[in-house]
Amino acid sequence: VQLVESGGGSVQAGGSLRLSCELSRWTFSSHCIGWFRQTVGDDREGVATIASDGITTYGDSVKGQLSIFHDGSKITVHLQMNNLKPEDSTKYYCVARARESDCSYRNRWLEFGYRGPGTQVTVSS
Repeated sequence: VQLVESGGGSVQAGGSLRLSCELSRWTFSSHCIGWFRQTVGDDREGVATIASDGITTYGDSVKGQLSIFHDGSKITVHLQMNNLKPEDSTKYYCVARARESDCSYRNRWLEFGYRGPGTQVTVSS
């Protein structure tokens, strides 16, 4: 299994970006897929998750700003990011696991067995 991220880049404040995560060679019948972002130091915080049943969760700081959704095949997940601010600038990581239960942005980084290399988002003022 490989997680292939794309869509990062540079944008001005107030702009939008769509991050994508393709789950290459994913054969499990269920999943919990999420996005984390790097915070101060080497810490990472979960910002959004989507389970194979379509249920989504969002961190309090990003509600109304981010939207996570599957494509039709469910092997690619997108994170739509709107009204971006300079403080949203950081590296974003796609993560996944086969277990669907308790799928939440509150899950810890190590609860996901599959993690992408990350994609950089830079928002200028």
